[in-house]
Amino acid sequence: MTQDKLFRTFSTTIVWFWLSVFALVPSFLLFMTSLLVHGDSELVRLQFTVDNYLQLFNANYLRVFLRSFLLAGACTVGCLLLAYPFSYLIARSADRYKGILLLLVVIPFWTSSLIRSYAIVAILKTHGILNTFLLWVGIIDTPIQMLYTDTATLIGLIYTLLPLMILPLYASIEKLDTRLIDAACDLGANKIQVLLKILLPLTLPGILSGCVLVFLPAMTIFYIPDLLGGAKTLLIGNIIQSQFLAARNWPMGATISVALTLLMSMMLFIYWRCYKHKKEPMYESY
Repeated sequence: MTQDKLFRTFSTTIVWFWLSVFALVPSFLLFMTSLLVHGDSELVRLQFTVDNYLQLFNANYLRVFLRSFLLAGACTVGCLLLAYPFSYLIARSADRYKGILLLLVVIPFWTSSLIRSYAIVAILKTHGILNTFLLWVGIIDTPIQMLYTDTATLIGLIYTLLPLMILPLYASIEKLDTRLIDAACDLGANKIQVLLKILLPLTLPGILSGCVLVFLPAMTIFYIPDLLGGAKTLLIGNIIQSQFLAARNWPMGATISVALTLLMSMMLFIYWRCYKHKKEPMYESY
């Protein structure tokens, strides 16, 4: 018992030390930096102010936040529509095929997402693979300008973040009791009713997890809009990058980062409340 207690204490101490050094302390320093002033000759000046947070309500920042929110929302919806049937297919496949299909999902993580973004550039550019194929088939007469558009940025985001939606959906669908689907079909439910009243409610935790995992990175990834949007599509991540590296305005960059962290915390809280609300009625009904 003493050894077990010592092991638990040691493990807990290591975890808390790791979180404190690499999460809590940097977050606190970031918050403190957001309350300071940008100097002309130094990165920060020890003068506390809340003007940085007031600047977030500037029309330009609000426009970037709204644009990022809409593009990240479209990316999340696109990933969900593509990932749900694919995750269902994997979960309902024979056991000998599940490992192979999951491997195909994970393989893209083995390659840098920056390299994969350059591959998309080669596909979408004016004389790229897609335009060359469409011209050869005869569907189009002149190349289509697909690169350096919002559509190209959206394609890149969906391609990069799709595995983050597939994996939690697969974990949720794989646990689903198929007898519920069979019972619904025996009682006369059609496929749409089974989807809306059985599959979606019971896999809601996986849906919410995937949406959180996709939505937040979609708002902050800065290299995909730079490469595929031609720096025309500004997201929050691009603004943070420019504030820290180009403008050297660390307080403003820290302010936007803190605001994004608060948004992430709100989404995690909503996920926790939805998951808790989903579980409680199931026990209350008995």
